[in-house]
Amino acid sequence: MRQLNVGVIGTGWCGGIRAVACANSALVGELHIAETNPERLSEMRALINPNSATAQWEDIVANPLVEAVMISATPETLHYPMAKACLEAGQHVLLEKPIAISLAEADELIAIAEANNLKFTIGYSQRFNNKQSLIKRSVADGSVGDPVSVLVSRHISRSLGAKIGNRIKLSPAAMEATHDIDFALWCLEPRQPVRVYSQVAFGVREEALGLPDTQMIMITMDDGVVVTVGAGMNLPPGYKNAANTWIEFIGTNGSVFVDDSHKDIMVQSMDRGVEFPLSTMPGEYVGAMYAGPMERETTHFIEAVLFDRPVMVEPRAARLVMEVYMAADLSAELNQVVELPLSEDQIGLALAASVKS
Repeated sequence: MRQLNVGVIGTGWCGGIRAVACANSALVGELHIAETNPERLSEMRALINPNSATAQWEDIVANPLVEAVMISATPETLHYPMAKACLEAGQHVLLEKPIAISLAEADELIAIAEANNLKFTIGYSQRFNNKQSLIKRSVADGSVGDPVSVLVSRHISRSLGAKIGNRIKLSPAAMEATHDIDFALWCLEPRQPVRVYSQVAFGVREEALGLPDTQMIMITMDDGVVVTVGAGMNLPPGYKNAANTWIEFIGTNGSVFVDDSHKDIMVQSMDRGVEFPLSTMPGEYVGAMYAGPMERETTHFIEAVLFDRPVMVEPRAARLVMEVYMAADLSAELNQVVELPLSEDQIGLALAASVKS
């Protein structure tokens, strides 16, 4: 059986999960990692015994043995230059969301991948969440009839929100609701979004980060289906790095309600109070088992490259998600409905609204 030689750039939280998944996979031959934090690099070297471990991501790109690269580096401004370098070197790429900071960057990455016949996918791991996949199946098999409306409410902890907000000033739409926009558009394919309205609300994050706590987004599809996404980033400490999600998918013949709040497991202790474990969006290892979607997403990418299968998240779908959340940020900035697709003038205004200095 042929094995794939893989590189992982950035081995923090998500990149560490992907690196371990690769190290555990019989489909992976050589594994090469890049990490700028020397302590984390040493930790990962001891944990997975990679074929090489470097502080320079360019070493992964220059390595002729590396066929596919998973990019989990932060801040998100690094996504475009790293992905571009890998794709130009002929390497297949799994890139954490967002696909880029600007639509022009996204378009360039897609063009390079297509010109070189490379697998290029974006880390929208919630497509591999079994509960959300059930909704997709219920739409595809006609169980719910024709879709009418979609509601997604997702809240993450303020500690994780602060961690994200301290590395880059992107809105809740770009950094959190993006997963739910992708999920809704995926379920509703081939429908296309035609208008967006959004509002933000400020709270505990305003003084420290200059960012809103919550963003509410309403998306109208070309056949009239309405999608509402609420993204919050200020849950109290009990949720740690967790996500509390509620989904309602309503159709003409039925509905699917999904409780992904992770309240089914509650741990209490005298020193830490109430905690809800196994509630992170990417998931985590529990001994030899993995709870969550990211390990499967990682393996899916390896299989797509080795067996020449389609990737779950096409980059053009990620580009559309990006345009929708940029429209949401522009709508919140202007306090008005924004029509899609964005005009060239609107793209510039939306980028300024999405990325805060």
